[in-house]
Amino acid sequence: MADAEKKDQGGIGMEFLSHLIELRDRLLKMVIAIVLGFAVLFPFSNPIYTFVSGPLTRHLPEGSSMIAIDVASPFLTPFKLVLMLSVILTVPYLLHQLWSFIAPGLYKHEKRLAMPLLVSSVLLFYLGMAFAYYIVFPLVFGFFTSVVPDGVAVMTDINRYLDFVIMLFFAFGVAFEVPVATILLVMTGMTTPDKLASMRPYIVVGAFVIGMFLTPPDVISQVLLAIPMWVLFEVGLFFSRRITPREFAEEASDTEGSTVAAAAAGGSSAAQSVDEALIDEPRYRPMTDAEMEAELDDIEGDEGDSDSDSADDEEDPKEPRSD
Repeated sequence: MADAEKKDQGGIGMEFLSHLIELRDRLLKMVIAIVLGFAVLFPFSNPIYTFVSGPLTRHLPEGSSMIAIDVASPFLTPFKLVLMLSVILTVPYLLHQLWSFIAPGLYKHEKRLAMPLLVSSVLLFYLGMAFAYYIVFPLVFGFFTSVVPDGVAVMTDINRYLDFVIMLFFAFGVAFEVPVATILLVMTGMTTPDKLASMRPYIVVGAFVIGMFLTPPDVISQVLLAIPMWVLFEVGLFFSRRITPREFAEEASDTEGSTVAAAAAGGSSAAQSVDEALIDEPRYRPMTDAEMEAELDDIEGDEGDSDSDSADDEEDPKEPRSD
């Protein structure tokens, strides 16, 4: 028994170590991808910054230009921009590595849900950044430069401008994930489309509040973020009505139930074959509530039987043997 337990513990330790090694390898690949992307983009750092600053420079008065306050800003600012751009552009590959690590431990119905959400999340994030650059930036910078008082020259620091646009890129990229969040809430059964529709007034107000926190302190940026969030919520609500979370829940329960039933009917070999059909690699599965209660009942029953046996022994001692 002790040898078997040691063998099982050793197997678990080796499996955990193999997972750590795989995680290290995939993290290393992710870092290498970012470094390669940076190496490719860095020679074009100045043209890239010129492109990013275009929405502002097109609205500057004639003869005005951007400035660099710090001594190292002409080098560090394009450097920071290219580094962040390399991370953004390699996001699909980074998510692929992450997916390759966690996918073997997922059931088929979980994979069917996760893959479309990952792809749509990346596309919506890129769409949010494009919306910010082509729609929001021209309106915001055009308004700012048009209300400049007389005698004031607009000379924006290149580093502060980069921080400003990065904040807006991130805010609009995250805001465009609203449809994914809405569909995920409905798919997992946490809420229903009717409940979300009844909360529409609160969601609209919440969109403006989020826009107030994620955007600079101006009304234009707040409105330009809140309105797309509201529209995207309606889009997510529309598609969530086409989703049947009951079927997804039944498929999940059937998947888990078939594994338990196969283990009870055919033994460990049948359970292993079912696990291999459902999961790419057999991994630890936590016990369900019903299984946990049954296990506790068995333990309590065994303890009760042992207590009753000991009590009977104390009440009925053996009579001394007569000569």
